[in-house]
Amino acid sequence: MQYLVTMTTHVPDGTPDEAVGDVRAREAGHTGVLAAQGHVLRLWRPPLQPGEWRTLGLFAADSEDQLQDVLTSMPLHIWRTDEVTPLAEHPNDPAVTGVKPDGASAAGQSEFLTRFHLAIPAGTPSAAVQDAEDSEAMRTRELTRQGHLVRLWKLPAEQEALGLWRARDPAQMRAILASLPQGPWLTVQTTPLTPHPSDPAAEAG
Repeated sequence: MQYLVTMTTHVPDGTPDEAVGDVRAREAGHTGVLAAQGHVLRLWRPPLQPGEWRTLGLFAADSEDQLQDVLTSMPLHIWRTDEVTPLAEHPNDPAVTGVKPDGASAAGQSEFLTRFHLAIPAGTPSAAVQDAEDSEAMRTRELTRQGHLVRLWKLPAEQEALGLWRARDPAQMRAILASLPQGPWLTVQTTPLTPHPSDPAAEAG
């Protein structure tokens, strides 16, 4: 299974800089080990307030118990609180459909996470709902081939999904979302992401 983990670190007041540096160095090294074991898939920085220390991580584990073992093994866990969101397979996820980018390059593109909530108006004909679902599936495949849609998961809440995207800038990301056939029924929360120094994707590149 895969999980999105929001990791928030609070270093106790008075902690020596040397101690913080030591823990951070050990965290980076251990993260590399966990990535090699297939547990840490991606790491990002969300927008942060001054003094805030927060990381978003995509993790893989056989169970929530194994995930907790992974998280508690990380050196920064002594100062950290973790919010775990289990992710489920989405039929339009590129990992499920097998659709791949048509040679599109990620160079110069930023990544974004989107949280979708689908609310179909009461009384909408079932044929219209099905048509929108079919059109949405086709559009997500197009966006995958264009290199914009990277991953898509179902969230635990009913009618909610999480997407990982690449776009040139926020304006292009908004245009991509506006192009979704189910757009009129969607409430979307978009989080711009910046690279994390220990992101396995950066290490692989």
